[in-house]
Amino acid sequence: MSDDLKEAVRLTQFSHGAGCGCKIAPADLERILHGTLTTLPHPKLLVGYQTKDDAAVYDLGDGRAVISTTDFFTPIVDDPFDFGRIAATNALSDVYAMGGTPLMAVAILGWPMEKLDTGMAARVVDGGRQACHDAGIPLAGGHSIDSPEPFFGLAVTGEVGLKNLKRNDTAQPGDILLLTKPLGVGILSTAQKRGLLAPEHLHIARDLMVTPNTLGAKLGKVEGVHALTDVTGFGLLGHLAEMCQGSGLHAEIRYADVPLIPECLPYLKKGCYTDGGMRNWKNIADKVAGITSMEPMMTLCDPQTSGGLLIACNESLMEEIRSLIDNKQLSVYFIGALKEPDCERLIKVT
Repeated sequence: MSDDLKEAVRLTQFSHGAGCGCKIAPADLERILHGTLTTLPHPKLLVGYQTKDDAAVYDLGDGRAVISTTDFFTPIVDDPFDFGRIAATNALSDVYAMGGTPLMAVAILGWPMEKLDTGMAARVVDGGRQACHDAGIPLAGGHSIDSPEPFFGLAVTGEVGLKNLKRNDTAQPGDILLLTKPLGVGILSTAQKRGLLAPEHLHIARDLMVTPNTLGAKLGKVEGVHALTDVTGFGLLGHLAEMCQGSGLHAEIRYADVPLIPECLPYLKKGCYTDGGMRNWKNIADKVAGITSMEPMMTLCDPQTSGGLLIACNESLMEEIRSLIDNKQLSVYFIGALKEPDCERLIKVT
């Protein structure tokens, strides 16, 4: 493939769904996981797929646990190196969202060998290797296949002290809800895929997606952080609903307090919402009260790739958590609170 042709190739043209937007819909995933065979209980397995958490956790018996996760998806940006960094950062986030730290990773690569140059695939892997290097871990190997669409990600092994383990189903009544990244990545990515994204906006989503959620490892040591998850393909409402269902609580959030990427709103008005966002809304609509217009529907359900952390914690901890952040791409946004159930809907948006 010539250099000129390489420059003309847009990776996002080869994916039917970008980034975490290509995830299987929650309702379909539920039917797949239900299966016909009952999963046998295992005394050492502390977290499995039943709670819809970010990773599996296995008790080592010495006060520590192993965290195991995998995540991969189709291109969400056109630059191969950036795609690799984003996919790897997204996979590593699952370990941080459990309060742990990654130990090593192996790569998962699918590549359409007859359509795309192997040099581009090498750049994708280099991007993944860079994200692992930044996390202080080795990319120790992996597996690749020839596939109709390109995809990339990692299987990550991490560790956590049992006392620092954070789950998505252990929130408490009265907890406040904090978010660390603004929403809108899926909207900007859709605009890019349609060729509508202005050149000056190309970096916005990318910079957020390559920002790691290392804060999660610090939050693991904060006792008053009761529940933790990252916001990815199911959107803020989808992941918040999982937290509410698992914890037996309801949430109230104020839309005006939810951080949005300002530049995403003009593109949303042009119809640049994702198919995944609409799918997310259809899955969550009967669990949510207060949404009556397109903007909150499509921003709160926007699939995030390498999104921020959703934190349920004591109200007194907000400033302490803010002090733990050492990356200018992250912040702490107060978006609502959790309470005992008082109606049929899991989430109320005001």
